[in-house]
Amino acid sequence: MVQLIVGKKGKGKTKELLDRVNKTIKSANGSVVYLDKNVKHMYELNNKVRLIDVSTFPLKNPDEFVGFICGIISQDHDLEEMYLDSFLNISKLEQMEDGDIAGTIRQIEAIGKEFSITFTLSVSKDADELPEDLKDKIIVSL
Repeated sequence: MVQLIVGKKGKGKTKELLDRVNKTIKSANGSVVYLDKNVKHMYELNNKVRLIDVSTFPLKNPDEFVGFICGIISQDHDLEEMYLDSFLNISKLEQMEDGDIAGTIRQIEAIGKEFSITFTLSVSKDADELPEDLKDKIIVSL
């Protein structure tokens, strides 16, 4: 399953994502991973959450990013949830067209179904800027 937290930059998406991950970890049976573009929020995360700074890896495009996610999943069979902050940035989608955003999210959703992982993504776009087929995935619009 994929859930989206959407809104322009500076609207509070990261705070919402951090609140959700810290709430989830209290009742999680498996592992929880938080992907970000830096380690700035390290001390705001519960210490049971695995923080991965994606910028330290040489990812060049969305396909490599999806492969990166698969690598994380392959190393942790107890993985339950993944939180992706600054999704457009870490997935290398910032300069891509909306169709590419939808395609990448569909790939991530298929991976989530296959391995029973819930993905929550913060996306720096307003709800009306997203393709129609993604709007039903929005859980918070700021």
